[in-house]
Amino acid sequence: MRRLILLRHAKSDWPDGVADHDRPLATRGRKAAPLMADYMAAEKLIPDLALVSSARRTQGTWALVAPVLASGAHISAIPMKTEPRIYEARVEILLTVLRGIADDVKTLLVVGHNPGMAELTLLLSGGGDSQQITDLQRKFPTAALSVIDFPGRWAELAPFKGRLDRFVTPKSLGGEDD
Repeated sequence: MRRLILLRHAKSDWPDGVADHDRPLATRGRKAAPLMADYMAAEKLIPDLALVSSARRTQGTWALVAPVLASGAHISAIPMKTEPRIYEARVEILLTVLRGIADDVKTLLVVGHNPGMAELTLLLSGGGDSQQITDLQRKFPTAALSVIDFPGRWAELAPFKGRLDRFVTPKSLGGEDD
């Protein structure tokens, strides 16, 4: 069984004159990322590998999440790879990236962007809690998290073969959604 954790970057700022790729986290994002990290650590949602978009806001989200997850796993660090192809990627590109993951990775975290995170969750989820699926169809807010379990190898990842284990938002944990 494989587990895919998709985390949308936390709320970002829109400073004048800053390119989209270089947008930093907003104050609300700097609060939401640790909230989600605490949840992940408490629920033992610890990845074997994290793939993180090259954008500043995803890197900033990971910088806030990583130490909490490592502490929860009682290790010094979670292995991370910056993956430029994730930046604002279409779902087909995301699938290509995921299908290239090594078989020794059982749990993978992807820190990325919408609409890719929402579309990928819906594409892969052939089952799961119908209310959570409806909720994520409405909105996949910043710092939201989906967890999808599926059988087989990463190379065999296919539409509707997974099961949505959970969809969690900062608001569901007492924080704010955008």
